Amino acid sequence: MTIPSPALPDDRGDRRRNDRRTNQRVADLSLPELRRILLTSLLAALVVAAFLWMVREVLIAGILGVVISAYLRPLYLRLHKATGKPSRAALYTLAVVIIPIIASLVYSYMEVLNVVQYLSAHQREVADQITASLRKLVFLENMDGEAVRNWVVKAAGFGVALPALFQAAVVEFSVAATIFLFTAFYIFTHGDEVADWVRSKVPPRYAELSSSLESNVRGVLYGAIYSTLVTQTAKSVVILLLCLLFKVPLAAVLAILSFIIGFFPIVGSWSVYVPVAAWLLVFRGAPIAAGVMLAVGFGLNTIFISTFLRPKLAAERSRVLDFYWMFVGLVCGVYTFGLAGILLGPILIGLLKAVVDTVTAGSSWRLLDREGSDDDPDTPAPRVSSGGARGAA
Repeated sequence: MTIPSPALPDDRGDRRRNDRRTNQRVADLSLPELRRILLTSLLAALVVAAFLWMVREVLIAGILGVVISAYLRPLYLRLHKATGKPSRAALYTLAVVIIPIIASLVYSYMEVLNVVQYLSAHQREVADQITASLRKLVFLENMDGEAVRNWVVKAAGFGVALPALFQAAVVEFSVAATIFLFTAFYIFTHGDEVADWVRSKVPPRYAELSSSLESNVRGVLYGAIYSTLVTQTAKSVVILLLCLLFKVPLAAVLAILSFIIGFFPIVGSWSVYVPVAAWLLVFRGAPIAAGVMLAVGFGLNTIFISTFLRPKLAAERSRVLDFYWMFVGLVCGVYTFGLAGILLGPILIGLLKAVVDTVTAGSSWRLLDREGSDDDPDTPAPRVSSGGARGAA
């Protein structure tokens, strides 16, 4: 008597059941299955919303960490080849970015502290000079000197609060800096694994949409970051050259300040060149130099570089959006989301373009749902090329 051997798992049958479940219609779902899908979707939405709320303050730092690691990956690969250790190569690569930034911030802080200390020690002299200069202007002949002295005293009192303000800024900055550094380090050492894991989680039927989203987001991120860094550097160089030309003190500090402050909405390099022009007019008595500072700063930095050059460079580098849509993304993004809008604005328009392009394409990702819906699920339906789809339409 022959005893039948136990049944082995049928991989072919499992694949068929999975394909049938994947291509199942909503009308074919049972009530428990539909309830489970709704509950899972609701729970996933709540978890994603809670996660985004948790990282809202450091989201831009994480995105910058990913983008900067992509920019510096060629350097990382060279250092990795030289050292043979990914962790050490990542640390060396990050040091190339961190050390100059820390040195610039420390230098700027020390110079600003010296200016505030000088202002505290010479309050009356500074107030008298400002009053005398203002009384030369029309409608300010009767300027009250006591009001100017009170303003100078308040400005000098800023030096007392400067350490506390610096400490508060360091606390907020340290959290974002930590996320940035660890994100960049992780992408350096595990970037390929992360990319493979993300691609493995995308079903084949959404491959076309996923590819379009990935290429568009990568393009607009690259364009936005590249154009922002280039234009901020250009504006800072303009401020530096003007300050050196007119022998304005703290020229390097003002250039660094112009670079940093230009990232924030509303404020920009005009927050630097306008006070410098006022200083040239009041303390130097040089109206021509002040006028040149205002004209060059407004015409070159604000109008040309910020309004025209930045979206133009971003559009050319992204190869996704044209000048107009990149301009809309940068301007509206900054005024809607603040500092994070530099990236979020172009990303949203890039995602919208990817969805529209994919849905309206001849071989839309929706057509891929028909694959595997024949009688034999193991025999996939032939893919419809874009030309064939258009011809059939």
